[in-house]
Amino acid sequence: MPADSKAGVTVLEIDTPQGPARAHLHADDDPIAALVLGHGANGGVTAPDLVAVTEAAGSERFSVALIEQPYRVAGRRSPAPAPRLDQAWTAVVDRLCDGELRGLPLLVGGRSAGARVACRTAADSGAVAVLCLAFPLHAPGRTDVADSRQPELDAVKVPTLVVQGDRDPFGMPPAGPNRTVVTVHGNHSLKGDLEAVSGAVRGWLPGVVS
Repeated sequence: MPADSKAGVTVLEIDTPQGPARAHLHADDDPIAALVLGHGANGGVTAPDLVAVTEAAGSERFSVALIEQPYRVAGRRSPAPAPRLDQAWTAVVDRLCDGELRGLPLLVGGRSAGARVACRTAADSGAVAVLCLAFPLHAPGRTDVADSRQPELDAVKVPTLVVQGDRDPFGMPPAGPNRTVVTVHGNHSLKGDLEAVSGAVRGWLPGVVS
């Protein structure tokens, strides 16, 4: 679909099997890699941590695409089931990698539910790394193993950074062989210390594409 450019951001409408999605593309003039990020279940691409990370990645010469899932584009707040989210996300990532982000090493990620989508689809997308902001390890108060989303993290075999608030009611993921966990002050929104969030991401990005 035609692109709509606003203040240095190119907004692309991309057809998916679940309806149209939107990609907000912050393109670097001479990028070394691409970072594609998804939003939380009830949020959008203007979440403060996503904005902060977009700026941090841009300072490291990354082109960044923020993806609006079709249910949000359609004006709904309740997320679609996981398989539909994954299908729409994969279609958008494939389209960008065939077009505007062609030839660039691909990193994927997102905040909360968007991080889960990125983890579940990382292998299929060919991502070289995954960035998780406020990964929801479990529902608040539900710490039993049966309700854990830990398997989604463990299934990712490429380098992974998790940035998590120290008071996040959705839990604290553990570090792992390919997984770095950085704890910052704050809750699930990560608004408590956006500078620390940016610093963690800015320090990690160059190492996974060098």
